[in-house]
This record gives sequence, C-alpha cells and structure tokens, in this order.
Amino acid sequence: MSKTVTAQLPEIRDELAAFYKDLHRNPELSLQETRTAGLLAKRLREAGFDEVAEGIGVTGVVGVLRNGEGPVVMLRADFDALPVEEKTGLPYASQARGVDHEGRDVPVMHACGHDMHAACLTGAAMLLAQSRDEWRGTLLVVFQPAEELAVGARGMVDDGLFERFPKPEIVLGQHVGPLPAGVIGYGTGPVMAAADSLDLTLHGRGGHGSRPEASIDPVLMAANVVTRLQGIVAREVPPAETAVVTVGRLQAGTKDNIIPDRAELGINVRTFTPAIRDKVRNAIERIATAESRASGAAEPPEFAWTGSAPALVSDPEATQATVAAFAEHFGQQRIMPMPQVNASEDVGVFGEVLDVPTVFWFWGGLDTETVLGALQEDRLDELPSNHSPHFAPVVEPTLSTGVEALVVAATTWLANA
Repeated sequence: MSKTVTAQLPEIRDELAAFYKDLHRNPELSLQETRTAGLLAKRLREAGFDEVAEGIGVTGVVGVLRNGEGPVVMLRADFDALPVEEKTGLPYASQARGVDHEGRDVPVMHACGHDMHAACLTGAAMLLAQSRDEWRGTLLVVFQPAEELAVGARGMVDDGLFERFPKPEIVLGQHVGPLPAGVIGYGTGPVMAAADSLDLTLHGRGGHGSRPEASIDPVLMAANVVTRLQGIVAREVPPAETAVVTVGRLQAGTKDNIIPDRAELGINVRTFTPAIRDKVRNAIERIATAESRASGAAEPPEFAWTGSAPALVSDPEATQATVAAFAEHFGQQRIMPMPQVNASEDVGVFGEVLDVPTVFWFWGGLDTETVLGALQEDRLDELPSNHSPHFAPVVEPTLSTGVEALVVAATTWLANA
C-alpha cells in the first residue's frame, strides 16, 4: 500500500521543498507559532481534511481525515523554533528575532529541524488524502507547538485534544538528526530520556564586598551546590543506570564589590526510569537545602520545577512491526538500530495519557559523504547537530525520506482498502 501512496510524491516534491524553506526562513518561538500554524492549517484544508482546528493548546493544529471503518492512527510533528542565531550561510537562512518566554529579545532559528518535521507531515497528509482508495480508518494529524519548552503536548491534551477529536490507537512520530540523509534509526523501549528543568533560588544576605563577615554569600553557596550536584550521578545513581545533571545557568550579583542577596541556578535533569528520576530530583533539593542551612541562610531555597517530559518509550512490539515495514519499503541497508538518546521529547505524553503504543524513530539529515568522511577521520562530534547554529538538514533526500517514513508508518496501522 505504501508504494502506491508514495508514488505521487514526485508531483509535490518541489512544492514541499519551497514550503520547507519558507518555514526555515520564518521561524517562530514556542507558543508564538501563529504564522506557521496558519500555513499548516491551510495546507490541511486544501488537502481535503474533514476537520481542521487551530489554537489547540494555544497554537497547535489538528486535522482529521475520516475514511471509513478502521483504526484511528495519529501522526505528530512539532513546529516551534529555538532562540539561536543561525550561522548556516544558506540562502534561506533565518534572520528573524523574537521575544522569548522570559521577555528577552533573541535571534530565532529552526536549529532542531522542526521545520523539516512539519513539512514532512504536511507532505504525508497530502499524499494520504490523495490516496483514500488505498486505506480505511481515520487519520489524526497533530502539529504540536512548544516542544522545546516541553509543555506543548501536555497543553494540547489539557485543551481537550482527545475529547474533541478521535482517540488514536497508536501515536507515530519522528525526529531528524545528524545521521546520513536517507537513513532511518530506531530503538525499542526507552529511546529518549525524561527531562526536568529546575529554577533554583538561593537566598543570602547582601553587603559590601569588603565585609563578607556581615553577609551571607549566595555566590559561595551556589558554587558549593554546583560542585555537590556533580556527585549525584557519580555517587548516588547505580552505574547500570543513566542520568545527567547539568547546571546550565548561574546568575548572581551586579558588581564585583557587592555581595548579592540571592543566586539563581538553572538545572536540567535527564533520566530514563521513574525511580532514578525521583532519586535525582530529591537529591538536588536535599543538597540545596543542606547547603543553604550550612551557610546560615535566613530563608530556605526556592524550587520551581518547570518544563517536564516523561521518558519516550517506543513500544517494542509496535516498533518492530513499523521497522519491518520500513525495511520492506526502503531496504534493510537504510535501517539502523540506535542507542538511547539523552535528549528528550514530549511526544510521549500523548501515548502515556491514552495508554496506547507510541512508535518513534529518527532519520538522517546530513550529507552522506560528509558523515562518512567524519567517521573515517574520527571527528563525528564536530558535525553540526540539533540545536547548533550550523544545523540545517540537506533538503533531499531528507524531505522525501521523512514524508515516506510517515506514510509507511501510517499505512502499517491503517486498514487496507
């Protein structure tokens, strides 16, 4: 079935490439993706979807295509950008700027490939809508905002996604990354880490830099906390488990001769199991509280756990069936197993809420010769990857592979006509 559906791809390939470049040139930050959402909704309406809704979870877009009795299958793509200044040098590079969720003026770039995700899902939706004679069931297309803040999936669910639209029996999604273009990578079980972000505030007592004895120094307090946090993974997490604790932000003070009254830390945690997740979070709070007490702080620390996403579990049985379909369509030589990825994705929220399988895979976006050369010279880590200002997938074969992968996955779970 998938070969028949994807046979029409050459007819829309140039149009999709132009659409992708437009999305890349005009990125929008999380929960501000109004232009992009409007374009995506327009494409679904033009494709003939029975129902198209905007503003789900602030800026999310949902399309429903009913095609007789059969399973409800969900295809999902994210479409928000990052506060990154693009340095690719591409003719369609972004020069956009925006105001982030903390009120800062920032450059904006699709540095994680979400523009490619959105273009590929648009293409798959068009092809499946044109090929209704080949399949039966209901296709639920979900364009999700705010993945980069790890709040978009939850926001759409809380906004009634599965009360207002058909409930899927399986959730399918993909992510472009620094693999050779045209290659599909997969894993089973936990494939991406849970993510938790913490804004930690330590309270001291400000004063003159010449009189530390009359102050409680939150900078020293913060330095000790940062050092102690590195011991969590090294000394509290079993060696067979995986966890990452990163302090990505430390801010305190305004001048060298003033001891400030507070220090702020931005902490990020990655784990794969609920037990280790709880252990690490509790350890962070214990360490910060203990250091605050040891320093004689008059106020306890403040903990504001913000963005949070569960570990992304690609259902083993459903993944094997989908990967078998990939191998049949693309050839086994283009399919490769992958290790766990410490990065995170909130797409797992959808399947977790409904208690249905999620299947998630990766596909390559880098020039194949470039990747092979870097591999031979042992410099793979030097290649641009997601979130880099130099990361932008080559348009082809990345775009065609992403469209075809979504079509193959969808037709694996939809009923035959």
